[in-house]
Amino acid sequence: METEYHEGHRANFASADLTGRDFSGLNLGGIKMDRAVLRGADFTGANLQSANLIGDTAGGALRPADLSGARLSGANLVSASLENACLAKADMEFALMAKVVLRGACLREADMSGAQLDAAELTGADLRKANLRGAGFRSARLDRADLCDARLGSAFLVGASLRSADLRGAYLRLAKLDGADLSDADLDGVEGLTQDQLNRAHCNSGTKLPVGLTGVEDAKR
Repeated sequence: METEYHEGHRANFASADLTGRDFSGLNLGGIKMDRAVLRGADFTGANLQSANLIGDTAGGALRPADLSGARLSGANLVSASLENACLAKADMEFALMAKVVLRGACLREADMSGAQLDAAELTGADLRKANLRGAGFRSARLDRADLCDARLGSAFLVGASLRSADLRGAYLRLAKLDGADLSDADLDGVEGLTQDQLNRAHCNSGTKLPVGLTGVEDAKR
């Protein structure tokens, strides 16, 4: 990677069983680990920038790693711990991420379209400009998350908590907001949002809504 492929060969662990292996502190930028089994592997302090992890079964293995620009499409990250991880511009289309912990993680401009994040923990996460079209966030926690300019068209936010979330400029056409908690959330300038969607969500006096839409009588506008 350092010589732009002029020297050596790209590491290839595709389909390998790497259960319990120690990769801590290693520079694994651009590594191929497609469909690898990574349960119990240690990636503490590892660099996985632009790594290929498509279809992997990772469990909690990737928690401390730098995964910016990584390819994780279809990966099984159910219940994984990725708190404060860097996943900026990562490709996570259709990844299985139910109950994943992404508290404080950087997911800016990540592609998570169609990903399944039901009951996930994303409190304080940076999802600015992320592609979340059709993603499932049922009962997920997105309190204080930065969702500015995020694409949430047809996303499932049923029962999700978005207290104090920043949704300015987000796209919400056909997003399911049934039972979603928008208390103190900022929805100024959102696109595609209808009154019917808001009627199914919970707002409070601190919810900032676009002009022409109302949540509760005293919602700020």
